[in-house]
Amino acid sequence: MTFKDFGLNEHLVEGLEAMGFETPTPVQQQAIPLVMQQRDLIACAQTGTGKTAAYLLPILHAISQNQHTGINTLIIAPTRELAQQIDQQVEGLAYFSGATSIAIYGGSDGGSWDVQRKALQNGADLIIATPGRLLQHLSFEYANFSTLQHLVLDEADKMLDMGFFDDIMKIINALPKQRQTLLFSATMPSKIKQLANTILNNPAFVEIAIARPADRILQAAYSIHDSDKLKMLYHVLRQKEVSAVVFSSTKINAKNIERELQQKKFPARAIHSDLEQEERQQALLDFKNGKIKTLVATDILSRGIDIEGIDLVINYDVPHDAEDYVHRIGRTARAAASGVAITFISPREQRKFAGIEKLIGKEVRKVPLPADIGESPLYEPFSKSGSGGGRGNAHKPPQNRHKNRQNSSNPHKKILLLLTMVHRAIITTTKQPTTKKEAANHNTKEIFALISKTKTNLLTPTLLLNKNRA
Repeated sequence: MTFKDFGLNEHLVEGLEAMGFETPTPVQQQAIPLVMQQRDLIACAQTGTGKTAAYLLPILHAISQNQHTGINTLIIAPTRELAQQIDQQVEGLAYFSGATSIAIYGGSDGGSWDVQRKALQNGADLIIATPGRLLQHLSFEYANFSTLQHLVLDEADKMLDMGFFDDIMKIINALPKQRQTLLFSATMPSKIKQLANTILNNPAFVEIAIARPADRILQAAYSIHDSDKLKMLYHVLRQKEVSAVVFSSTKINAKNIERELQQKKFPARAIHSDLEQEERQQALLDFKNGKIKTLVATDILSRGIDIEGIDLVINYDVPHDAEDYVHRIGRTARAAASGVAITFISPREQRKFAGIEKLIGKEVRKVPLPADIGESPLYEPFSKSGSGGGRGNAHKPPQNRHKNRQNSSNPHKKILLLLTMVHRAIITTTKQPTTKKEAANHNTKEIFALISKTKTNLLTPTLLLNKNRA
């Protein structure tokens, strides 16, 4: 199947072909015809499946087919970064469709407010907005949505997680009741179903199976105490100069990690909700341009970082939601490249990580800690206490203790197993490690060797719609 088969505007199709995009993703194959039929829609699909284009393409087609004035489409997104990225995709396709758009979000200067106000008064084809900023404009009663045809809620589950339910309902109550409503969500909890029952009219339903991490991502994990995580982070980042994103579950922790890395002379910046928009944009730009090698980010931004060339993702904290793990590590191995994802698992996080392994359908290899970091806590996520044991192997049954020694003394075999799982060429070494310290360091170095040995051309074109900037 190709984009020609949808009957889209010929200029849109020509533009897609000129950019080298021909084959739609599964969510696009199912959603685009339904949107073109003017059906309300619930689409359950994760970031990276191409869902942004699944609604943009049919909407841009409809705009190109009908002459109109005023606002045609309102897209609501949870974060400024996602709103910007959707707007960038619209701008890329607008060259072929002639549609106009504006992103409306907070954290900008007074001049931006005036530009946003004029767009809401006089009309733009597509308005992409965050809930808080849009409500501020609506409070002045100058926004004109009388011509609205389409409402899109993107990353609806994330918006509800961030506490935007009441805001969304206030916005919807200010819109015409006669409209097409499209709801896109990575997950489908009960609160999303409640929202859908309230605002959608006899919707069609599209569900794409939960995505698994790409085979190109080499996944590994360290069982480690919280007090040792910073030392391990230094150890990992100094192994090789790579482009890395470090994910933290809280902005307080992100700030602490940034401060500690900078004190150790690592070129690092953090992005979180306390920063002004200009500061966040500058940090992302510096990271894209290579001025800084390490970006520290919170989960709220894990779906808003779309940068090619990220070699390494480090989960400093295990994410609260298993699905967020997939979003986090999906920041690497984009555009047909390879990447590495490493997770630090403290005893209190072991059960959460076991839930992640269940979700992705595989066990992530646990690599021994380097000797100078300390001994690993036992990885026992389903023990009575719900967390791992103490340091080292003191509480491990004798047969397991013997098995652990055997694995630690042959980390090369463990790396070969990891490489086999991701269909990579076997990395061989001429000298087998003989001590526990050598063995642990050997594991870390082998993981990083994969980065330089398997990276592919980052300029390889991939489906814009499959990149999905959300």
